[in-house]
Amino acid sequence: QVQLVESGGGLVQAGGSLRLSCAASGSTFSSRVMAWFRQAPGKERGFVAAIGWTGAMKSYADSVKGRFTISRDNAKNTVYLQMNSLKPEDTAVYYCAAPDTSIVRRTDVAAEYRYWGQGTQVTVSS
Repeated sequence: QVQLVESGGGLVQAGGSLRLSCAASGSTFSSRVMAWFRQAPGKERGFVAAIGWTGAMKSYADSVKGRFTISRDNAKNTVYLQMNSLKPEDTAVYYCAAPDTSIVRRTDVAAEYRYWGQGTQVTVSS
C-alpha cells in the first residue's frame, strides 16, 4: 500500500515559480517510477513528468519541457516538481502518482499508476 500527499501548490503570477512536493509512504518507494499528472477544469488528466527509481530516467510532456524539472529524494520518500516560467495554461490540479509494481510500460499513461495523491491546486494568473 502506498499513500501519497502533495503540497506546494498556490497562486502565482505568470512567469513565476512553484515547487511541488509529494511525500510517499511505503518501503518500496525507492524502487518505483513516480510521476506527476495534472487536470484542468473540463479537461482529462494529462501527463506532466515521470522519473525512474534512480533518478536517471526523466520524461516530460512537450508542453513543460525546459520549464519543469522532476526530481526525487529516496531517503526522504519524496518526489518534487520544480515549475518555472509558469503560464496561465499551467493552471490545474496537480497529482502525484505511483504504480503498483516496479515495472511501468508507459510512464505517460495514467492507467499505469494505481496510487494517487489528493492533488494540489496550482493557479497561474496572467
